[in-house]
Amino acid sequence: MQLLRLFQCARHFGLHGCKALQLRKITGHVSSIDQMDVTKIRNIGISAHIDSGKTTLTERVLFYTGRVGEMHEVRGTDGVGAVMDFMELERQRGITIQSAATYTEWAGHVINIIDTPGHVDFTIEVERALRVLDGAILVLCAVGGVQSQTLTVNRQMLRYNVPCLAFINKLDRQGANPVRVLHQIRHKLKHTAAFMQLPVGLQSQHEAVIDLVDECVMHFDEPHGLTVRREQVPPERRAETAERRQELVECVANVDDELGELVLMDQQPSRDQLKAAIRRACLQRSFTPVFLGTALRNKGVQPLLDGVVDYLPNPTEVQNYAFRQGEPDQEPVRLHLNPERSCRLPFLGLAFKLEAGSYGQLTYFRVYQGCLKRGDTMTNARTGRKVRVQRLVKMHANEMAEVKEVYAGDICATFGVDCASGDTFVTGSLHDVSMESIFVPDPVVSMSIKPKESRMQENFAKGLQRFLKEDPTLRMSFNEEFRETILSGMGELHLEIYAQRLEREYKAPCVLGKPKVAFRETLSEPYQFDYLHKKQSGGAGQFARIIGVVEPLPPEKCTTLEFVDETTGTNVPKNFVPAVEKGFRLACEKGQLTGNPCVGMRFRLQDGAHHKVDSSDWAFQLAAMHAVREMQDHGTWNLLEPVMLVEVNTPVEFQTVVMAALVRRTGLITHSDLMEDTCVIECEVPLNHMFGFIGELRSLTQGKGEFVMEYSRYCPVPSDLQLQLVSEYRNLESQAAGSKKASAKK
Repeated sequence: MQLLRLFQCARHFGLHGCKALQLRKITGHVSSIDQMDVTKIRNIGISAHIDSGKTTLTERVLFYTGRVGEMHEVRGTDGVGAVMDFMELERQRGITIQSAATYTEWAGHVINIIDTPGHVDFTIEVERALRVLDGAILVLCAVGGVQSQTLTVNRQMLRYNVPCLAFINKLDRQGANPVRVLHQIRHKLKHTAAFMQLPVGLQSQHEAVIDLVDECVMHFDEPHGLTVRREQVPPERRAETAERRQELVECVANVDDELGELVLMDQQPSRDQLKAAIRRACLQRSFTPVFLGTALRNKGVQPLLDGVVDYLPNPTEVQNYAFRQGEPDQEPVRLHLNPERSCRLPFLGLAFKLEAGSYGQLTYFRVYQGCLKRGDTMTNARTGRKVRVQRLVKMHANEMAEVKEVYAGDICATFGVDCASGDTFVTGSLHDVSMESIFVPDPVVSMSIKPKESRMQENFAKGLQRFLKEDPTLRMSFNEEFRETILSGMGELHLEIYAQRLEREYKAPCVLGKPKVAFRETLSEPYQFDYLHKKQSGGAGQFARIIGVVEPLPPEKCTTLEFVDETTGTNVPKNFVPAVEKGFRLACEKGQLTGNPCVGMRFRLQDGAHHKVDSSDWAFQLAAMHAVREMQDHGTWNLLEPVMLVEVNTPVEFQTVVMAALVRRTGLITHSDLMEDTCVIECEVPLNHMFGFIGELRSLTQGKGEFVMEYSRYCPVPSDLQLQLVSEYRNLESQAAGSKKASAKK
């Protein structure tokens, strides 16, 4: 079977003989791309909502391209599991927890692939993957369609301007409806999209797809869909095929001028003209081609791979920029790629992912310019530290292959580099530039964590330090009052996974405390301040006076802090203004209501006074801190809480009781949709009311209901809840103060 697949791969590549290909593929290696034309490279990610089939699709891609010899299922029912889910926890739970990189070949092109998680708790993995990729495949379930995490992934692609193909998966499932999913892509995601294919049969009758560009039926024969057999469109489907092809032409013509001119002249575009127009529109993110198939049943994967080669950009077609450090107003520096992949340009690469491997810290790089060779010395643009590259490897899940050099457009990894995720590394004349870092969302859930036994403290601390360095969304702090280590993350599952990894990888079983919501405090009315800080105790004293107003920001900026210098003249010298801003931000780290950070405010410094001898940075910083504390005592304050976008899937017969349960948790139902015998309920619920919902949902739906949620925004809490939280905080502070007095007496 494997030799048959190798022969078919060779035939697809247009090779006359397959001996070399057999030897290369059977040993699991792909030919070196050191000297390959950069236009023959595709850097793509596979992203979607949880359980849409991303990892299954990646497994099929690796199989059909000859990268792996056999396919395995995601949940590891055969004891092996998918190649890209190499962590034991991933195989046990059947979900992707961390992104994994690999590379393969198709039709003479090298495809670098990053398989990303679908769960919102691991959204940072998707974020940093899309930051360094040139294109993406957005996978959608033919039953679920556009779901909550699909919206998040779409926003991330928009943030980094990543073109994508859509792949509607699971056409073999009961209730599959690709037409409804296409409608959701157009209206929920706001994409100009059209079918590239039509299904031949749905659900259990799904057997092939009709290609609208070539106007033929594509069958996927043999047990593993190895042979792609093309036939003419049957007479009963020709009218529908012609109609859908015309719809495809019109959609592309609306966003591509060249094709639009042909349509206006009533000319039917040729196959090559249509493909060229689709590629131009796709690269501009003005059109999204929609492919169909079912990865689990081995149908539709090869045409999708052809689409990656035909429609997604190569590294030379993506504009990348770096910025001069300390000069945000300067024009960005355009990065260049040499199609001939030479070393004439200085090297610039972005470290986008850190991972602790068996040989130390493994740092993943995307090379944007120049060439990096083993033994070269590169500089961290943020810290200025120089590091010598001892090893360069290409990753295939958790396996690695040594390479001597990497070029612009490549994704690689190296060992022994001390850095943070998002650091830029350069050589030569690029010492003063860096690339825009990765967007990191703030954590929304906190739990206390401690090892079960004190003898495990060393391993516990070692594991936490590693995880904190790898995952920017994982935060740790220490509560001095209660002597607790607080771990903050993107959700309960996020923190639970790390607790299990501490036990499995570091032999340090942990105890997690009750989840705590990341509340925030904000000013609800403007507050005028005029604060004089004056201290004289012999010798040089302290003198600083600041005058201004602190005002609330609009709701869309309610999680940020702003500082505005509106002073004129020399009453407050400009060299003291940064100290005022620093004092303001330091004082906002802890509020008076519940001890949570203060956000959603603009500090407007309007006037003040200084003393020639006694004024200093420290004096103005203290003045700002005391002014904020005075405002906390006398201003009008509100608590903010994170509100989650919740999507519940439940059988129709339980729709009423599930909606009632959401309303009891102060949920606001925004949309409900009936699909066959399933109801999808979308609502917004405060995170504080979502703890324990999974148990209630399972009991209400006889174990058939499921839900996912993601962070939406911060909103003010109800007044009664605010009073309760403030009272609880006051009681805890009183207890902590009492315990301190008791220990002092002893």
